[in-house]
Parts: sequence; C-alpha cells; structure tokens
Amino acid sequence: MKILQYTLLLLIAVGFLSYKHEVKTKALAETSIVKTTLPDTTKRFNIIQFAKQHMGIPYIYAQANPKKGFDCSGFVNYVYKHFNINVPRSSSGFKNLGRALKPSEFKVGDVLVFYGYRDKNSVGHVGIVCEANGMKSKFIHASSGKEMAVTVSELGSSQYTKRFYKCIDPLSL
Repeated sequence: MKILQYTLLLLIAVGFLSYKHEVKTKALAETSIVKTTLPDTTKRFNIIQFAKQHMGIPYIYAQANPKKGFDCSGFVNYVYKHFNINVPRSSSGFKNLGRALKPSEFKVGDVLVFYGYRDKNSVGHVGIVCEANGMKSKFIHASSGKEMAVTVSELGSSQYTKRFYKCIDPLSL
C-alpha cells in the first residue's frame, strides 16, 4: 500500500514539475534567442499556439499580414517566420520541398500540402498540423472556402483527403 502511495505522490510531483517547466518555457519562447534553441516538442507546441492566435483573421489572396488577412501560404510563411524557420511564400514552392512523411509520422507543426481545388496537377493549398492523427489529423490554415478565414479543418474530410499531396516537416529542412 505504501509503495502505491509513494508512486502516486511521485507521479503528482513529476506532473507539477512538468507543468511548471512548460509554463516557464512558453514564457521564454517569446524571445527570439530561445525560439531557435527550444526542444522540438516545445517548439512545435509554440508554433501551434502562435498560429491559433490568428483564428478568424480573414482570407485575402496574396496577403501575409495579420492586420489585413492571409492567404494559405502567407499564413504558413508568417507563422514559421515568427520562429525563424524559412518556408516558401507560395504554396507551389512546397511541391518539391522536404521528404514526404507517412501518415504515422505526422507531427504537430508539420505542413500539409494539397493539390489545387480546380487544378489537380499543381500544389494549391497548405496548412499546419495542429492535432496529429495520421489521415485524420486536424490542421490550421487560411481557408478560401466557406469560412474565408484562418480556421481548423480535418484532413479526413472528403474535400481535403482527395486533394492531399504530402506532409513535410519544416523543422527538419
């Protein structure tokens, strides 16, 4: 019985210290020096937190400015630029970029690349994985669809599954 009690206390202590570390790390992430040296999982968490701060900003073609709006690649470029990670400004620039990941390898912070809505031969849309679950992952993106804003969608929905081209890890570029 005492072993169980000690184990429970230890788990609570570890959980508290983890939480305290996460809060401290999140606060430190606001400085550009720390942005480039954070562990991979913390950096990925911070990328998504930053991206979600822009939910609802309108979709505007050829924009990458939170005060005006975003197109899909402008949004992805803006988010990663905040973390000193260079990605293309145009969705077509993602076509030959990086190694295509298997669905089981998708991680939060990876970039999903899609064929165009009308042109099935060229890349036309990108978004950032915010909940990794293979082909059922959720992603945040500037949608030109009915939302016309930065929103979260499911890769598993038919409109995105049929247009899916690949997923890449921009942190490994």
